[in-house]
Formats: sequence, C-alpha cells, structure tokens
Amino acid sequence: MASLPKPSLKTVLLGGGLMLLTACDTNFDMDLRRFGGGFDTSGAARAATAPRPDPDARGIISYPNYQVAVARRGDTVTTLASRIGLPAAELARFNGLPAEAPLRDGELVALPRRVAEPSTGVIRPSDDIDITTLAGDAIDRADTGGTAGRSDAPTGEEPVRHQVARGETAYSIARLYGVSVRALADWNGLGAALTVREGQYLLIPPVTEEPVREARVTDPGEGSPTPTPPSAATPLPDETPSATTEAPDSPDLGEDRTTASSARMAMPVDGRITRPFEKGRTDGIDIAASAGSAVRAAADGTVAAITRDTDQVPILVVRHPNNVLTVYANIDGIAVEKGDRVKRGDKLAEVRAGSPAFLHFQVREGTTSVDPLPYLN
Repeated sequence: MASLPKPSLKTVLLGGGLMLLTACDTNFDMDLRRFGGGFDTSGAARAATAPRPDPDARGIISYPNYQVAVARRGDTVTTLASRIGLPAAELARFNGLPAEAPLRDGELVALPRRVAEPSTGVIRPSDDIDITTLAGDAIDRADTGGTAGRSDAPTGEEPVRHQVARGETAYSIARLYGVSVRALADWNGLGAALTVREGQYLLIPPVTEEPVREARVTDPGEGSPTPTPPSAATPLPDETPSATTEAPDSPDLGEDRTTASSARMAMPVDGRITRPFEKGRTDGIDIAASAGSAVRAAADGTVAAITRDTDQVPILVVRHPNNVLTVYANIDGIAVEKGDRVKRGDKLAEVRAGSPAFLHFQVREGTTSVDPLPYLN
C-alpha cells in the first residue's frame, strides 16, 4: 500500500501561521464548555437585555453617576467635543484617544465630567420616580373632564461602566457580566470587528427579567397524530349561516366584575365608562358612579401617594408589581394612608359629589399612561 506523501515544511509553516493568526484575532473566542464549569457562555447568549436609551440632540445619554456621548457618522473626538461643549484634549485624554481619532457611528465616548443635562432630565430607575409629582402632573382638573398631562421623565437602570483592561476582549467582557456579545456591541457601537482597546469605557447592557424563549423542535413521533384532512370521501359539513345581530350597547363592566374575576385588575367602581382613554388627553377613563360609591383597589399593591390636583381634589396612587401604577382621581373620604398594603377590592375612598359624579382612573406602566381596558377585561 502506497504511503501518503509527507507534507512539505512550507505547508506546515503556512498552516501553523494561520492558526496563530486566528488565535491572535480579537474576534476569536473558543467555546470552553467542555473544559469544566464556569466557562459556559450559553447563558450569556440567552440573557435578555434592555435596549440602549436614545440620546438627546447632542448625543448625550445622562445617568445619575456619569454621562456618555454617542458619536455620529464622520465624527472625530474633536467634532464630538465641540458639539457637547468639552475641550477636545480633555475628552481625548479621558478616553485614551488622539484628538483627531475617527469615531464609529454609534460609538460611545465617556465624558470626564458632566455637561448640561438633556431637557428630559437624568435617566433614573423607575423606583426613584417622585410618585407625588407624577400624580400631580398626571391629573389636570379631573373633576371637569378628566384631562391629564403627560410625564416624559426617562427611566431605566444605570448600566455598569467597565474600563477595558489589557488582554480583555468583547467576548471575555460579555462573559464576565453574563450578557451576549452582540448586545454589548450594539450598546457601545463596537462595529462588526468587535474591537475594544485598553482603557476604553464600555456600558454593560442591563439584563431584564424576561428570558428569551427557545424554540423546541418536536419529534415527528411525539404528541397527537396528525389529523386526517377532509376529502371527497368525507366531505366538509354544511355551513349554517349565523344570524345577523345588531351591535350591542357599550357594556357596563361593573355589573359582572367581581374580585374573583380572572382579569388582571377589577373595576375600581361599579359604573359605565363615559369617557374613553385617549393618549395625551385623558390618559385614563372616566367611570360614572353615584356620589359616595366605594372606590376600590383594582389590584394588590401599596399606597404610594396621596396628593391633590390644582383644585385641591384628592388623588390617590397605588403601586403594583412590575412598576405598574393605578391612579384614582375625583375622590373624597380617603380610607387608607400612604404606605398601606391593599388587596384587590379593598376600599380606598369614595366618589366625589358632582354633576355628573364619576371616578377618573388611570393605569401607568412606569411613567407611561396606557389604556386601562386591557387590564380590566
């Protein structure tokens, strides 16, 4: 049997050189799972992360403890520094870059000190929102039509700010914090090469509570058998046309709403909705009810604020899990105090007398007002 030809020295050196080049490339990252615990990167790949906040017109993203700037296409450190109002030399020195260094579109640059805050303010965690201020701003003269204002204060978790050390790669940093390398790249504008440099500041995308669902491939032999399709031998049954009915009147959701309802929230008062949700105008719904009717907690929660609108009419805010708030306005006879834990259906107050008498009710996800009906149905 003929022996295989031996590889030439040139072939061996070329193959070895390619392996070394691959190993030295910053994008190279071996899957180390087979070498024992602690190196599994699959969890990081599945971790769901929050999107990066939008910057202001200058490119500034402002957090309580630091600020960053987002570069635009064609920016250098100098042009970015001019736009945000910092000396180019100071910005360059802080980031370990030459003043004329080109920046990638979307690249984050750390600021050595604070500049003027964005008009919308500093991004703060939702739990830091001043609930009393939110409630006061949310309801404007609720007793004369339920018109509400909007709150545009930005919210979000402040990311960890990581300074790249010698020998670190985008992959090793992503693994360190349990996030995907793609999320790290998207947040920091790393580009397709995923290049990082020593001394560079990176923001670590905050991990959300929502897991990424993985598709499950079902074995064809599992589960119920595939039903036999209809054929000429077994024709489809005759269709019976449905009777035409007139559209019903708007239902009174309070008539059959009880604390045992499967809806996420119960109607806070028995009555008919007389004014629907309209984003930026009502920001909630008005529910007609007799003066003195009990206003009840729509869901379990904690009384977060009791304040008054511009006409000194009480407003009550309850905080629920997942940073959901319910707001009750045009009320009197408050039966709870700030900090009280309440259960769904517990009495909070009474409907204020008026012509007509009604409750103004809002649901807010953080600072954003949403239509209450999906919660009530």
